[in-house]
Amino acid sequence: MPSLAQVTAELERIAPLRLAAEWDAVGLLVAPRQDVISRVLTCLSLTPAVAAEAVQERADLVVTHHPLPFRPVGRITGDTGTGRVLLDLVHGGCGVWSSHTAWDSAAGGINDQLAALIQLNHVSPIEPDAEVPLAGFGRTGTAGDGETVADVGRRIATALDVTVVEIVGDPARPAGRVGIVCGSGGGSIAAVRRGGCQTLLTGELKLHEALEAEAAGLAVVAVGHHASEHFAMRTLAERLAMAIPGLTCQASRADRDPFTAVTVSD
Repeated sequence: MPSLAQVTAELERIAPLRLAAEWDAVGLLVAPRQDVISRVLTCLSLTPAVAAEAVQERADLVVTHHPLPFRPVGRITGDTGTGRVLLDLVHGGCGVWSSHTAWDSAAGGINDQLAALIQLNHVSPIEPDAEVPLAGFGRTGTAGDGETVADVGRRIATALDVTVVEIVGDPARPAGRVGIVCGSGGGSIAAVRRGGCQTLLTGELKLHEALEAEAAGLAVVAVGHHASEHFAMRTLAERLAMAIPGLTCQASRADRDPFTAVTVSD
């Protein structure tokens, strides 16, 4: 069976941690009970339901996109959601790893996968990595001839199996050059504009960020934070399982979007 060092080395190969943002909490956040790793569970967010699933499945390591803990904690008790999740995992012998923004930025990572899903042409990072030019912050590429912002919205909704996308700006305008920032991309408007983009595809953005984009002439397609990243945790599980013989790796079944779209009628 593979060792913890083998598994984390492969995770580092897939998504080098040096690509992570300075503010991020990545790498091994909780050590597992044993050094031998037979089962890995991937998830977008480490919720109580996912932690319970990890313990039930006897996972040795949870690879979560969103780090937990994210910020330093003064105490770990059952009085907080974070404390309860961590205590359950520790009692179950399960460790925690996060690649987070490193997986966003890696060559073949989440932003690259989103670019492939909407079939962009001439894809490159918005801010290329100095050592690996195919890696780096965000992605940018050109939409097909005649494709509108609404077409981009429909294409990503179909690919990710969502029923609702939010659009800032005129849906009928040409999509042109599209910037991609998975998750919360509202803080990246200036960088996307510097990249020469006319459209931003992201997960979510705040109201004042939407107004900022509109004022700057940047159209936005927001598909939902969960949807913009969750699919790539299945991809990560598949890559990890293929790379390490003897390792069972699967995406969490309990990892769900907390938002539900409801159609309200008179």
